[in-house]
Amino acid sequence: MLLAAILCALSPGQRPRRMARLAETCALLTLLITVGALVGLVKWGSGGSALLGIAGIGLSARLDAVSASMLLLVGFVGWIVVRYTRTYLDGEARQGAFTGWLCALLAAVLLLVEAGNLVQLVAAWIAISFALRRLLLFYPERVAAQRAARKKRVFATLGAMALILAACLLAWGYGSTDIAAINAAARAGTAPGTVIPAAAALALAALLKSAQFPTHGWLTEVMEAPTPVSALLHAGVINAGGFLLIRFADVLLLAPGVLAALAMLGGFTAIFGALVMLTQPAVKTSLAFSTVAQMGFMTLQCGLALFPLALLHIVAHSLYKAHSFLASGGAVEQVSATRRPGPVAVPDGAAVGRAFLLALAIYAVIGTGFALLFGLRHESPQALALGAILIFGVAYLLAQGLADAAPRVLTRKTMLYSVAAAIGYFTLQVAASWATTSTLPATPAPDRLAWTLMTLAVLSFGSVAVAQALLPLWSGHPAARGLRVHLSNGLYVNAVLERLLGGWSVRKTP
Repeated sequence: MLLAAILCALSPGQRPRRMARLAETCALLTLLITVGALVGLVKWGSGGSALLGIAGIGLSARLDAVSASMLLLVGFVGWIVVRYTRTYLDGEARQGAFTGWLCALLAAVLLLVEAGNLVQLVAAWIAISFALRRLLLFYPERVAAQRAARKKRVFATLGAMALILAACLLAWGYGSTDIAAINAAARAGTAPGTVIPAAAALALAALLKSAQFPTHGWLTEVMEAPTPVSALLHAGVINAGGFLLIRFADVLLLAPGVLAALAMLGGFTAIFGALVMLTQPAVKTSLAFSTVAQMGFMTLQCGLALFPLALLHIVAHSLYKAHSFLASGGAVEQVSATRRPGPVAVPDGAAVGRAFLLALAIYAVIGTGFALLFGLRHESPQALALGAILIFGVAYLLAQGLADAAPRVLTRKTMLYSVAAAIGYFTLQVAASWATTSTLPATPAPDRLAWTLMTLAVLSFGSVAVAQALLPLWSGHPAARGLRVHLSNGLYVNAVLERLLGGWSVRKTP
């Protein structure tokens, strides 16, 4: 990918036919190499390469379940985006330059997810931000693009400083820059005095990278860049924060207070992003706020020490969200060509209550079945709480199916979807836990703080789900209409941040 980036930089103009095809070929070759890495992992197990450098500074690769999953994800989504770009940007004056920076960004992400030492990790982290800024300013005349790039530069600089601090503290405390050695020492219980500030710095870098509240504004303004940029964000760019938390899971377990902060901020960001998403009229902006919510939920998972499920969430969300962005134009055409139907049935309060009780009952029955089949008697309470939160999503469908005016076909479909969602959750949870057994630490038993956070999360997400199911009943109320206006503006958080960064300053003219 670096070779493709250099060659595309030599032909930065319009319709670089050979360079565009070369970039696509290199992306396909990269995908094949990542598949080979997965095969090697299955055949020979986890391992790392020797350091190509001196004094702990240089290049090294680490191959395990985490890096193999991310490599395959980045390789696949990257190939699709590069292939899509060749047609999407056909005729643009700077198509070659865009393709070159796209390949450079992919190369930096690949270096990040396979990094075996702290120096390579930090260098790749900074390179990702630099390449992304060049892509965000592909249309430099767009004011919104300038705002997004300015915010991203501020948060990227702060995140890089936090990661550099964390790397220095980890190297000083554990006497090594090798990531595998640091995690092994942390898992063995070695906790130097620098481990808590290092964990806090890692968490700060991850939060800034993943557009968590209140630093999410740049992500919603990325829509001013070409669509491939929005899709490529989900190939390890916006997910880099989650990857960082998962990679240093053993270190974070030594700092329960940091995990609690991640859970609280991630849960709030998830609820905030989901509510704002429902009020956005533009499809790409709605998808962007959906990504904010999903990254918040992923941070919540890491805060609850559910690292295998967080990795699974990264992969699943990246695949469907990258597809959603690439297909956003077609979705708009489909909606414009057909009349959008209204709700089939509007549930009342009794139907909503029955739906949530039925959804929880389905979840309990299927969970018990999996416990009998796979011996999941020691399933962590954190995973069960997360499953309860996820099942609230299908309770909304059940509420429509249980409404008095709902046809039987809709009722049967919603029941089927609910059962399938519960089975899918437990199946993927078992698969993710099994695949990462030797790489990621087990979820510890919750203490009083963890129980409080789990209870708060379940109640918060449950309340929002109930409010969403009852939305048709109170959407016409003046208070609801006013709340919708405020939510559509993101509660003005981004506007306040823009003012603080000087984005609204107007130069006086004589």
